[in-house]
Amino acid sequence: MPERRLQLVESHGKEAVSGNTDVAPLLRIAIATNDMKSLNAHFGGANRFSIWDVTSDDAHFVEALGFQKISDQSGSHIEGEDSITPKVEALADCKLLFILAIGGPAAAKVVNAGIHPVKLPAEESIASIIKRVQEMMKGNPPPWLRKAMGMPSRSMDFLDEDDD
Repeated sequence: MPERRLQLVESHGKEAVSGNTDVAPLLRIAIATNDMKSLNAHFGGANRFSIWDVTSDDAHFVEALGFQKISDQSGSHIEGEDSITPKVEALADCKLLFILAIGGPAAAKVVNAGIHPVKLPAEESIASIIKRVQEMMKGNPPPWLRKAMGMPSRSMDFLDEDDD
């Protein structure tokens, strides 16, 4: 459970668009951050996660999750303490998780919770991550993003056709 959960009172997120079937697919994403401005933390060392609802042409801030029990940015954990499970449980509604790094056991817990971890090589602003996700959502998203969006996978029937 997060130490702090800050939510908007008037959210235009999932609840506001879920009844409208004409709206593009909605994707809830989490971004590991220590300053609420950019992706700048690895999973275990993030003291905050910025949660956003994103469609191909819109994005709404949903909440900020704050944690005090974190590992240092080197990935070292306090012996005997599980700081991973509370984070994974708090992120349960998210489909994508953007981080700078994530260890094997943490990645396994994240994936088992149905969250796709996306490791980026360098710090990046939250706005640019959202823009990149929106651009990928338009047109023909990659298979991992189609799965996260709940879209059906494309047919592979063309592989069975003969070239005769």
